[in-house]
Amino acid sequence: MSISIGVVGAGQFAPSFLRLWSAHPDVSDVRLTDVVPERTAEMAAKQGITLTYQSFEDMLASDVDAVAIFTQRWLHGEMAIQALQAGKHVYSTVPMAIEADQIARIIELVKETGLTYMMGETSFYYPSSVYCRDKLAKGEFGRVFYCEGDYVHDMDLGFYAAYQYSGGEEWKKTASFPPMLYPTHAVGNVLSVTGQHATHVSCIGVQDDRGDGVFDKEISQFGNDFSNATALFKLADGGVMRTNEMRRVGYPSHIRESRLRVFGTEGSFEQLATTTLWQTKEGVEDLSHLMETKPSGSLEDDDLANVDPALRDAFLSGLSPVHDRSRLPAEFAGLHNGHEGSHHFLADDFVRAVADKAIPPINAWVAARYTLPGIYAHQSALQGGVQLEIPDHGDAPA
Repeated sequence: MSISIGVVGAGQFAPSFLRLWSAHPDVSDVRLTDVVPERTAEMAAKQGITLTYQSFEDMLASDVDAVAIFTQRWLHGEMAIQALQAGKHVYSTVPMAIEADQIARIIELVKETGLTYMMGETSFYYPSSVYCRDKLAKGEFGRVFYCEGDYVHDMDLGFYAAYQYSGGEEWKKTASFPPMLYPTHAVGNVLSVTGQHATHVSCIGVQDDRGDGVFDKEISQFGNDFSNATALFKLADGGVMRTNEMRRVGYPSHIRESRLRVFGTEGSFEQLATTTLWQTKEGVEDLSHLMETKPSGSLEDDDLANVDPALRDAFLSGLSPVHDRSRLPAEFAGLHNGHEGSHHFLADDFVRAVADKAIPPINAWVAARYTLPGIYAHQSALQGGVQLEIPDHGDAPA
């Protein structure tokens, strides 16, 4: 089965996936729309896209099989619901949604329609996650009882420019997006390894003091003044997960945005910006070489023209020694990759799920488990750290 995919949003993240889906042997054609017509036209010309639409609604009214949502993060939930209601399969960048009822509705629609929903959480394919899943499957961790997943990305390192590009003159209203409503790189990094889900959370938010109009409640579209937040979660198996979402931090997030730590009774895994270790009671093994994803392309790639230089490294990764290249289409060889080698796998996962009528690894139920913890963490922070119960929609059907 060959499918058509309509990409919504001609921003910084879309070019890599436009090229990958255009090259995929099971994709018949790729289409494009954006709220800024000039961006649609410019990106379509660069990417060789021949079919474009004036609006998202026009795309949904067409015969396209699937839509891929690359819009601003607070729009994903409502747009996914619209697409599913229109009979389209959905690929969505993270987060799944910013409201719990939107997540519940997406799952209901997937059940009702049998359509595919997939969230493109990059950390699922980070070398750290791939390595730790393998170690856990072999029993080398013993019992995993404590994990940390961090998304440590300072605003000064590319985020100001990203919000200015997407937000226009009033970009400060949206640059204050609550950190815990973008939780999936931290939460998903842990849960993609353990297969668990969070049941309870207590979170503390740190009020911003930069005074530049970002994270200012009076300006913020979200009424948010937290620039950093730390959450402690109880997991379904009785274990513990801690996550950090940091936007004001002295840390080289252009080198590594996400850090993973997994502690078990027999072995432990720890990751810093440039060092990764496997540790047991007998000693320490340096895994840093296994986590390397040599860049595909150069910092001057035309696809990166609208990406701040501080963010470009993340958009240029290749594959690591722990990635299974054999499962990818041969047509992907040498094509643009990004975010620690994840783009190739995510692009292929979605096509395989739709074309083969299969459930993707990061399906609606998994996406809910990666996203809901952050929504409830933010609510906890607003209430001074009170412990809240996190709803769960269960496992994906077989």
